[in-house]
Amino acid sequence: MSKVKTISTLIVEDSALMRILLSDILKSDPDIELLGTAKNGKEGVEKARLLEPDVIISDMIMPDYDGVYLVEQVMKENPTPVILLSSLEKNDGLVFDALQKGAFDFLDKPKDDITNSIKAKNYPLTTLVKAAAESNIKKIDVKVNRNSHAFHGSAAYAAIVIGASTGGPGAIENLLKQMPQNLILPVIIAQHMPDSFISSFAKRLDELTALKVKVADSGEEIRAGFIYLAPGHSNMRLRKNPHTGGVVVHFTDKVFTEFNNPSIDCLMESAAEVYGDRMIGCILTGMGKDGTKGLKKVKAKGGLTIAQDENTSVVYGMPKSAFDSGATDKLVPLNQLGGYLVSCL
Repeated sequence: MSKVKTISTLIVEDSALMRILLSDILKSDPDIELLGTAKNGKEGVEKARLLEPDVIISDMIMPDYDGVYLVEQVMKENPTPVILLSSLEKNDGLVFDALQKGAFDFLDKPKDDITNSIKAKNYPLTTLVKAAAESNIKKIDVKVNRNSHAFHGSAAYAAIVIGASTGGPGAIENLLKQMPQNLILPVIIAQHMPDSFISSFAKRLDELTALKVKVADSGEEIRAGFIYLAPGHSNMRLRKNPHTGGVVVHFTDKVFTEFNNPSIDCLMESAAEVYGDRMIGCILTGMGKDGTKGLKKVKAKGGLTIAQDENTSVVYGMPKSAFDSGATDKLVPLNQLGGYLVSCL
């Protein structure tokens, strides 16, 4: 019987303690092999060139070139999934720059009790490494004329609800670049991301579009022409306001099976209840199955359901789950998704 190939990895981290902790985690998994470590971005690029690992785990902020430099160089020379570690909220912009340049995903580096936090069983490093090894890291460059997708007339739908996980930040940025700048219905997004990064992501998206992008607040009424991001501290539901007839934001501590804070299933299921057949549900790239149950409910209520196709997904996990389950009949490439949505409106 032939031996199953292990996933080869490289750690790039200036902290000696973090190098040891990360090494211990990787070595504890028989499916993962550690090829070596590097102390900064420059050395990391050199070792990546020499060792050709399957996956690179890199700190974001380091001396002698940071994580953005490493991602940029690796993607130019030999595209390899890079998982970034970041703990500095003031450098959130650098994380999103790195994601846009092709980084696979990022993990929030613990700020307190680092040793125990990193060693905790729920720290998802090995899970992310395995997903990265199977990912499609080919960068999808969407070149769009903003004026090519103008919106005219009234909409057949009342809202677009989007769920995304790994690879989602880049996919969402690309999608918003394709969307009309005069869209007259709300877009509501649940992106799997640590809560500390959500506000920075909203600000970044707000710079890409004439539409207003914000993090949703409890009790807030959903308005047309706004893009709302679910926060990462709770699961978000939508409810009908019995007095105004509008749709309002509500947070819940209810635990969902696939993912929490924010749960895509939670958002989608509640949106299906309030919008019925007047909503579009869309699942983008990501690990796991979150969103499948929600999308099934959207479809059952008569709404339109869409998922990103395999070729343009960084991780074809959530879209595949939705498609295989029958929750959606339509797979659309990322670079055609904006135009497709407009055509449906």
